[in-house]
Amino acid sequence: QVRLVESGGGSVQTGGSLRLSCVISGRTYFPYVMAWFRQAPGYGREAVAAIGRGDDTTYGDFAQGRFTISKDRAKMILYLQLQYLKPEDSGMYYCAGGDGTWRATLEEGFYKSWGQGTQVTVSS
Repeated sequence: QVRLVESGGGSVQTGGSLRLSCVISGRTYFPYVMAWFRQAPGYGREAVAAIGRGDDTTYGDFAQGRFTISKDRAKMILYLQLQYLKPEDSGMYYCAGGDGTWRATLEEGFYKSWGQGTQVTVSS
């Protein structure tokens, strides 16, 4: 069974940076289309970024130019580099994986495997 475990969250000030990691276990290869989602208290979950099997990427509008998704196939780790953070970026960040397509997608329903989340808090 696939397991996704996020880490790297924390508390930073406005303009700060964080790098989130998602370790994938339970598979011997990196076949997934993967993504990061986030959820702030009282709000629904929203897509941050996704990366396809061919390393194509797509981002939510708010993430363009500030966040970067990447992966290390050998280490089986998905990353999300967060830069120029704002208070509205605060929330729980989740990694997710899905099969059945090659290209990156921000469609939440596509993803069947989810991690437990890592908290990001940005203070003004």
